[in-house]
Amino acid sequence: MKVLMTADAVGGVWTYALDLCSALREYDVRVVLATMGPRPSEEQRVAAQSLENVSLVESDYRLEWMDDPWSDVAAAGDWLLDLASGNAVDLVHLNGYTHASLAWRRPVVCVAHSCVATWWQAVHGEAAPARWDEYRNNVARGLNSADCVIAPTAAFLEQLRACYEFHAPVRVIHNARARAARRTWPGDREAIVLACGRPWDASKNMHVLDDASAGASWSAYVIGNVTGPDGQSFAPVSLRCLGTLPTDDVEAWLRRASIFVHPALYEPFGLAVLEAAMAGCALVLADIPTLRELWDGAAEFFEPRDSRHLRGVLDQLIAHPEQITIVAAAAAERANRYCIETTVAEYVDVYRKLLGHHASHKRAVA
Repeated sequence: MKVLMTADAVGGVWTYALDLCSALREYDVRVVLATMGPRPSEEQRVAAQSLENVSLVESDYRLEWMDDPWSDVAAAGDWLLDLASGNAVDLVHLNGYTHASLAWRRPVVCVAHSCVATWWQAVHGEAAPARWDEYRNNVARGLNSADCVIAPTAAFLEQLRACYEFHAPVRVIHNARARAARRTWPGDREAIVLACGRPWDASKNMHVLDDASAGASWSAYVIGNVTGPDGQSFAPVSLRCLGTLPTDDVEAWLRRASIFVHPALYEPFGLAVLEAAMAGCALVLADIPTLRELWDGAAEFFEPRDSRHLRGVLDQLIAHPEQITIVAAAAAERANRYCIETTVAEYVDVYRKLLGHHASHKRAVA
């Protein structure tokens, strides 16, 4: 089987795509991995090129959620159609929405990782303003054009349905991390609270951790770029920003930290949370539906807009190291549910069923 898969290098979609591509080798699936948006870093590029079943093809086309992207989105559509034809792919796996409405002539899987409409509703408590109508219409058209829409949590699928009316078949398949990343780290931990994400993204809600860490007996750090692709920025007072770090450095920080905090107002899945659980951190998470779905009983939760609540939870844990050990152990155990072997098997099942239906339809038409 040969698949055209789209990706971007901005956030968790890249990690998701590479882990999935790597696992697809076991099923003899070759992937043309087409990137849009900011180009991959050298580390990302080397990681993709190390996979013998992956052909990496890069572009600079603006992503559909960026400001005024539509001429780029149209050009990217032509580029993707040429890639599909030139590489004789059997199936298209889109980690986005708009391009699902193109004339592919082959099955299309549309994976929902996030979207502006659900993001806006979660962050602002209201529908996205009229300036996002073109985006909203294009996403809805893409969702209704896909042969299957996949979401990483049932809660996020419900949010997506609340914002868009679409009738494509759906399936919930949890995201996962590769076995190589599934390592717990024994030894002493420091009184460090760590977060990871895109601090410039308002949905990550890092200002709550910034407020909660003011004058604390523990130190709080965040990994991630403080400036976004369209000029967004984050300037903390107490929270220490480490910027974007290489994978080995991220793992080193996860080995040091006692607690991993994810204060997000919006999180369709949260690969960073999974990575922290695998690394042996205790989890303190915003009490939102998706994170409850995945981690209920294996983390401490707090009201995401209440910095005093978060401060109380963190102070209590830091003062009782034995409780940190209990919470961390529960998180590590729960992380075993989200293994790449299960995830890739479910994706291959979707691929095969769609290809079977496609072949049957072609025979019927003939």
